[in-house]
Amino acid sequence: MAIGPQSRKWLQKKSRLGLRGYPIGTVAFYGPDETRASKVAVGIVLAEGGEPVELQRWFSDKSDVRHETRILDEVVAFLRRHGARSVAMVDRILGCPHEEGIDYPLGETCPQCPYWAGRSRWVDEKFDELER
Repeated sequence: MAIGPQSRKWLQKKSRLGLRGYPIGTVAFYGPDETRASKVAVGIVLAEGGEPVELQRWFSDKSDVRHETRILDEVVAFLRRHGARSVAMVDRILGCPHEEGIDYPLGETCPQCPYWAGRSRWVDEKFDELER
């Protein structure tokens, strides 16, 4: 299903509308640093407090997935296919695209993404800077 350049606008608009009911689609971007998203993870949550019942990930080694029309078209198609009435999405990269316990040992920092070591995903500051 080709949606074209409108898929990014659709995602932004849908996320700005706030909670419109369930199912909710969650969209999170991840990257090696704060400048390029190399992964997008999209989940479907059916009820308040629930865990995602469906989860799909898309990757790009070279480009930013936030600007990849093909990937964004697939994200929108995934959300529509699962009947997402709401979309929860933040406007920044949330962290490293690698998964703790899968791509590197639990409790350690990712050796491929030093930018995220000791950094809060939510305020884009180092943890020691938050304590000041």
